[in-house]
Amino acid sequence: MSHSHGNVSSANDPRQPSAAKPYTPRPIAPEDLPVDYSGFIAVILGVSGVMFRYKICSWLALIFCAQSLANMRNFENDLKQISMAMMFAIMGLVTNYLGPNRPAATKK
Repeated sequence: MSHSHGNVSSANDPRQPSAAKPYTPRPIAPEDLPVDYSGFIAVILGVSGVMFRYKICSWLALIFCAQSLANMRNFENDLKQISMAMMFAIMGLVTNYLGPNRPAATKK
């Protein structure tokens, strides 16, 4: 039993190439886009890295900034949020590594 893939199968093909239309996604308003959680987490971690001087928070903020930058949908709003988070992350890293050390807790 041989199965031919020649003109016989194309003659019985019910699809109509002339009726095919390219896919165009619906335009979405910037207000209706989902929340950028990685950008929000980057801001929170950046602020906590600066305020509480946690190095891990500043490093995680930098990673979340990169993730948010890679998944950016709305250029203007996301760029403002990412730049703010990036500044907090860099400021936290600079103050943690180059700033004065925290006074050590002394036992009495």
